[in-house]
Amino acid sequence: MNWYLKVLKQYAVFQGRARRKEYWMFILFNLIVSFVLGFIDGVIGTFDAEIGLGLLSGVYALAIFIPSLAVLVRRLHDTGRSGWWIFISLIPLIGLIVLLVFLVQDSNPEDNIYGSNPKAVAA
Repeated sequence: MNWYLKVLKQYAVFQGRARRKEYWMFILFNLIVSFVLGFIDGVIGTFDAEIGLGLLSGVYALAIFIPSLAVLVRRLHDTGRSGWWIFISLIPLIGLIVLLVFLVQDSNPEDNIYGSNPKAVAA
């Protein structure tokens, strides 16, 4: 939960670096919240099958879009890449695989142009 809140506190911070653990814990918690909200939408009848979203899950998706993008850019920075690498995902299938490989890679152990190593700061 702390990793999720840390990302939300850095709502629109695109500078710096994000550890692999920070990114993936945010994604995990985000999926859990989305699933729960989707279930609640189905129970209370606000789920629209035509668009595949409910009222609560749609509002949550809009609210979490900027923090998700920011932590993704910071994660790419941690691997020594520019945030512009997000656009590789526009290439069908291969782009998403390449981006996933970038996201699961370990941090650069030394400082880079995006900041100091967050693992060294946390230790």
